[in-house]
Amino acid sequence: MSTGSDDPNRTGGSSGAPRLGRNVYALGAVSFFTDVSSEMIYPLLPVFLTSMLGATAGFVGTIEGAAESTAALLKLASGWWSDRIRRRKPLVVIGYTIASVMRPLIAIAQSASQVLVIRVSDRVGKGIRNSPRDALIADSVDPSIRGRAFGFHLSADNAGGIVGPLLAFGVLTWWHVPLRSVFWLAAIPGALAVIAVVFGVKEVRRQTTSEEAKADLTQPMGARFWAVLAVILVFTLGNSTDAFLLLRAAQLGVPVALAPILWAVLHSVKTASGVPGGTLSDRVGRKPVLIAGWILYAIVYWLFAIANMQWHAWALFAVYGIFFGLTEGSERALVADIVPVARRGAAYGWYYLAIGIGALPASVIFGVLWDRAGSHVAFLLGATLALVAAVGLGIVAPVKGAG
Repeated sequence: MSTGSDDPNRTGGSSGAPRLGRNVYALGAVSFFTDVSSEMIYPLLPVFLTSMLGATAGFVGTIEGAAESTAALLKLASGWWSDRIRRRKPLVVIGYTIASVMRPLIAIAQSASQVLVIRVSDRVGKGIRNSPRDALIADSVDPSIRGRAFGFHLSADNAGGIVGPLLAFGVLTWWHVPLRSVFWLAAIPGALAVIAVVFGVKEVRRQTTSEEAKADLTQPMGARFWAVLAVILVFTLGNSTDAFLLLRAAQLGVPVALAPILWAVLHSVKTASGVPGGTLSDRVGRKPVLIAGWILYAIVYWLFAIANMQWHAWALFAVYGIFFGLTEGSERALVADIVPVARRGAAYGWYYLAIGIGALPASVIFGVLWDRAGSHVAFLLGATLALVAAVGLGIVAPVKGAG
């Protein structure tokens, strides 16, 4: 089973050390602007929902879980379709455009149910774009630097998570504008993201006949892929929306005005650790890096359960960012490692579907436990499931990851 990229346009090869290339850098810019837009809104959304629209913690979880589950279903369809038509870019453009248009409309929401509709519509765009985008990244680079490529892309994405909250904080603090005005301003970086994807990203084509392409689409994913996917689903069941971390920070005394700064701290660490984490998985394998990341997640959630001071929130948000650096790029590189080239779009679709299937019950259960038994019980459940997943990954995952 061939799992490496066979595209002649891939940079590097005999001319020298493999390079990331135009598509990785362009998609990094797209994700940066998209995340600036998204993260101007996201850290303020839990407070907006609970204090201004009267939503409960359970409904906050329902909104985020429903949004991510909707996106996951579309990621499977769009990934499969990008394999079938052997074109990724059109779906990527459509997805980013829908999200950029819908996201700022939260500014006009008058009820939590309206926010639910807008968030789900926003995630429709994410669902259309993500699987073809990740497959395009994997198609565009040499397998030996796949982890670094995904790490770079995610670091650029997370850099937007620094700039976005800081912009929101500056607008709220210095201009003294209402939350709804901040949401409208998020339309500007969203528009820049659409421009970047339209003009910066190039299609990567494989040289195959129509008969070869049809045969490629019938190749099995393989038992390793499905086993790894099952373990990822277990982890996801304990990985609820990070909106609950912001609510926990508020419980610990972090002021609402500082929520964007706290969110920026998290994304600063995610940005700094993304490339090192992905590169580490290229060198030592995906399995040990992912296991280490999931164990760190369990520790952080356990500490969130017992935290009782404001500074604990700041420290834990920073450490939590390392978990993302170790796992985000490594997981996506692992998917490309263990499936045939022609099935990458569908493989990423199944990967995101597994995450989406777990996202809704994870966030709903977390929110219900929070409301009925307290936040400490909810965080302890997340920590436990992360440890179970780490053990499972140790059993089913391949030893080396850059194959």
